[in-house]
Amino acid sequence: MGILERISEIEKEISRTQKNKATEYHLGVLKAKLAKYRSQLLEPTGKKEKGEGFDVMKSGDARVALIGFPSVGKSTLLNIMTDTHSESAAYEFTTLTCIPGVIQYKGANIQLLDLPGIIEGAAAGKGRGRQVIAVARTADLVLMMLDATKGEIQKQLLEKELETVGIRLNKQKPNIYFKIKKAGGISFNAMCNLTKCDEKLVQMVLHEYKIFNAEVLFREDCSADELIDVINRNRVYLPCLYVYNKVDQVSIEEVDRLAHLPNSIVVSCNMRLNLDYLLEKLWEYLALIRVYTKKRGEPPDFEGGLILRRGATVEHVCHAIHRTIVNVFKYALVWGTSTKYSPQRVGLQHVVHHEDVIQIVKK
Repeated sequence: MGILERISEIEKEISRTQKNKATEYHLGVLKAKLAKYRSQLLEPTGKKEKGEGFDVMKSGDARVALIGFPSVGKSTLLNIMTDTHSESAAYEFTTLTCIPGVIQYKGANIQLLDLPGIIEGAAAGKGRGRQVIAVARTADLVLMMLDATKGEIQKQLLEKELETVGIRLNKQKPNIYFKIKKAGGISFNAMCNLTKCDEKLVQMVLHEYKIFNAEVLFREDCSADELIDVINRNRVYLPCLYVYNKVDQVSIEEVDRLAHLPNSIVVSCNMRLNLDYLLEKLWEYLALIRVYTKKRGEPPDFEGGLILRRGATVEHVCHAIHRTIVNVFKYALVWGTSTKYSPQRVGLQHVVHHEDVIQIVKK
């Protein structure tokens, strides 16, 4: 029996099993087996897989993966928003390799990758799905392109494919501390009341992974699925923006409904509708900020500027300028919304905000 057959058998058994108190342990073990086989499926085989056009070097300030079914308008969006040409046509599978483009916005270079259309069964390697998904795992944000005329079905199918390969969209990492030990059995603790999982289930899941000595601490109420994610350690948690294209072909009521769905934007690539708002949202979801530098006695350099992530400190600014600056750093003067008054004298741990101006004073 191959891995795919085993996965199929387990999926059938899970769907057949009624969900109640009596079957929760059995389901937990089945889910652990399923996750284990799926991980084996994703591991690269001995011989290098042929995937020309997929090894795209990471460049720019952030990387966005453009994912969607064939013919939803991914290549058209790439052509409009970047200076790259990706073949676009009305037939399916026009794009066969990974095509990178760069969006220049607010001084940042955002790398946009046009990936070939994902089909059902991509996680199992169908339609070059495995390579497409491997590239998506390296992105900072997933831009899921959907056809507004097809409703929600595409979104559900794509989420399922990505979920299968360990990409979790718009989810937080489970707050579970897990460490394998050499001896001492399984020590289990919880800092809150657990409703979805208990000690027996945790032990059964760990035994399925042949783990008999470990420390497990639940800091929040998590399910068996989330525990399995923590054990596997190969899950990627990415923000995702759902882009509904072709809104010029649906009713205004449907446009309104789609626009009010969480993390969703409605656009029309052919009529170039709402693309400015899409850029704004991209910037927001990537959590990018722009900080300007200033030399003593000179005006700030508003032409340049450094692109950093939200939550960056003065230390990050120093590293962005030159990695040796931290060694001779004395203090920094900051003008902007991150300070109580301008300029404020701050240290390395001060968190900077978007459009702050910073002057670094050396020893």
